[in-house]
Amino acid sequence: MREVLLEARNLTKEFPAGRKKKVHAVTNVTIQILRGETLGLVGESGCGKSTLGRLLIGLLKPDSGQVLAGGEDVTRMSDRQFGKYRRQLQLIFQDPYSSLDPRMNVREIIAEPLRTWNVCRTKEELTDKVLELMEAVGVPGEYLYRYPHQFSGGQRQRIGIARALAADPELIVCDEPVSALDVPVQNQILNLLSELQESRGLTYLFISHDLSVVRHISDRVCVMFLGMICEVGEKEEVYQSPMHPYTRFLLNAILLPDPHHRHEEEHLLTGEIPSAVNVPSGCRFHTRCPYAAKRCLSEVPQLKDAGGRLVACHYPLKP
Repeated sequence: MREVLLEARNLTKEFPAGRKKKVHAVTNVTIQILRGETLGLVGESGCGKSTLGRLLIGLLKPDSGQVLAGGEDVTRMSDRQFGKYRRQLQLIFQDPYSSLDPRMNVREIIAEPLRTWNVCRTKEELTDKVLELMEAVGVPGEYLYRYPHQFSGGQRQRIGIARALAADPELIVCDEPVSALDVPVQNQILNLLSELQESRGLTYLFISHDLSVVRHISDRVCVMFLGMICEVGEKEEVYQSPMHPYTRFLLNAILLPDPHHRHEEEHLLTGEIPSAVNVPSGCRFHTRCPYAAKRCLSEVPQLKDAGGRLVACHYPLKP
């Protein structure tokens, strides 16, 4: 059994939407991230993936629930108390163009976290550390004083990765880190992340809506729909035999190696995606689920063990 590095218990986060309405971004989410693994977090746009990632590393405060690191509830800590964990929890942003300050050169961008955490004692030591990080992510050292606009999207994302590595973190939340890149560059960045994980003992929460990318890099997969967890399990088990209806339909919609071979019930998925402001009662997927029964309309399914994986469904599919 791997050690649990970070754990969320019953996390909930809502945002005001005007006229006393709320966006139910994350609702009652419980999840564990194991040391050394890559946990893929997947779901359609707007399902709450990025919000959950930011809650886990302290960039957002939950309305309720806990985030446990080392057995301590970091959501109840003051900023000063949380300081010892903040360095261990870093983020790689989705957009490599807007995530880098255009007024700072590469040395300044990567050196910023090194200065924040007092990693280096002299300017020379700081420059050497920046060059070391640039080499680790494949950015030539002669680009030390270039600015973000002088780089391609892939190179900018490499600089963003170097910045995240500078704090020597244990967990990195990768928030759609390759979605803005061309496919060949995506593969390069994914391979780089895998190499860094192996050499530095990193743990990733990899957020994406692209299931083919998640399958390439993840060890376990967590599926979200409208702010709630549907299914969590080992990658190949989830991909080969999904047990939650939403997972099944999500795989059918995205992974089509043989377009003539689909699950026969795929055409039964009907209706519009519910609003995160006016969420359905009971199971949030019941308005689109062909297997929904009366119980699904009123009773929220709990995330329970179902043959070695976790599934939140009253009537899970047979593996």
